[in-house]
Amino acid sequence: MNPFKKPDSPKVLAGFENINRYYDRANQKYAAKIKPGEYYVSREDELIVTVLGSCVSACITDRVNQIGGMNHFMLPIVPGKSQDALSVTSESARYGNFAMEFLINNIIRNGGERRYLEVKLFGGSKVIKRMSDVGEKNIQFILKYVQSEALNVLAKDLGGESPRKVVYNPMNGVVRIKKLRSLHNDTIIRREDDYLHEIEGGQQSSGAIELFD
Repeated sequence: MNPFKKPDSPKVLAGFENINRYYDRANQKYAAKIKPGEYYVSREDELIVTVLGSCVSACITDRVNQIGGMNHFMLPIVPGKSQDALSVTSESARYGNFAMEFLINNIIRNGGERRYLEVKLFGGSKVIKRMSDVGEKNIQFILKYVQSEALNVLAKDLGGESPRKVVYNPMNGVVRIKKLRSLHNDTIIRREDDYLHEIEGGQQSSGAIELFD
């Protein structure tokens, strides 16, 4: 086999054809790049990649059936609501509930089993100065959600002030995290600030701001 020849693209599960995928030559695998408001599920030996600031991602794998996926979401700020009042049934938490339910349901629909699900959680940094509690709010939600759903959490890297690049293999659950320097923050802040405005306005993320080359 020619080592310089790009292999054929892995099969994409129905419903995920719109997700941007590219060939990662450094890892010699295809990768799906997800933006805020997106999620991706795969049964293939490929990667799922994202960059997180205030947003949170759950990487969920069923290693027995070799399927997994990742989401990328943020909770909106609900005017007049105390952060202490946040629960998994609150008005703002519905965004996180949807993100988690869509991901879990699609894993199960495509051959996974809930009893085998393993969860790893990332994100929730303080990168949006005007909304310094957004990251903490996302962390509060995801920790309460996995507890209420009795999900098996194997690892988490939440909070802090540095954005994270997450590289995840959905078949075996292996995750690599890279903390990004502050020089990347402007792009991440613009993207997440736009996303926050859109979800507060009841719109879907346009995904207009790209992070990866």
